[in-house]
Amino acid sequence: MGNNDDTKKEIVNHLTQKANLKQVVYDNTLETFNILKEVLQEIESECNIKLKGVDKRVLMDYKDRGKFEAQIKVAGDMLIFSMHSNIFEFDRNHGVWKTSYIQKDKLNSYCGIINIYNFLADSFKYNRVDDLGYLISRIFVNKEKHYFVEGKRQLGFLYSNFGKDIINKGTLQKIIETAILYAMEFDLLVPPYDNVKIASVAQMNKKIQSSFLQTGKRLGFLFNSDDVTEKE
Repeated sequence: MGNNDDTKKEIVNHLTQKANLKQVVYDNTLETFNILKEVLQEIESECNIKLKGVDKRVLMDYKDRGKFEAQIKVAGDMLIFSMHSNIFEFDRNHGVWKTSYIQKDKLNSYCGIINIYNFLADSFKYNRVDDLGYLISRIFVNKEKHYFVEGKRQLGFLYSNFGKDIINKGTLQKIIETAILYAMEFDLLVPPYDNVKIASVAQMNKKIQSSFLQTGKRLGFLFNSDDVTEKE
């Protein structure tokens, strides 16, 4: 009977500490994501005013895709902002564990995640379901609304900044604008000839190029290893 009471006590402790913590982190991340949506709308409005008179296909186009997703079309690029509904802890090899902020309080390591993906706008326009999108950045927010950004080149902040700054509207604007510029800097590459030299009659009859020509920009999911090559 005593063991049963100990188990119940452990369950209650888990609910009052870790489960409650995750709810706080979730609320902070959702609040951050809603502010991010506001910033996206403002960027769309401000940029389109300055783009008045240009080809309408160049204009930005913001859309709210639901509670956890938003998108903004920037010329030929589509940036998808996606908040994960779950809360995560970092694996033991992640550099964030070396920060004094996490070492002082392990619970600071629990974070919500907002991912930023880059797709080609035409992939959605023509429903090319096999086209590729690339994760270019992700924002981590914890129970104290402290944050850091993990991403490609200028999109990545040092882990040592974690615990010093609280996420706010100004920070989100900087992150979004940097992500937009980063996505626009990379052009579409011609696929290798051998990858597209054969097509079936069915593919041609259906006129679905994406079934044999997978389109995507050269960005990559890795945040560190391929940066070395790009900088050389």
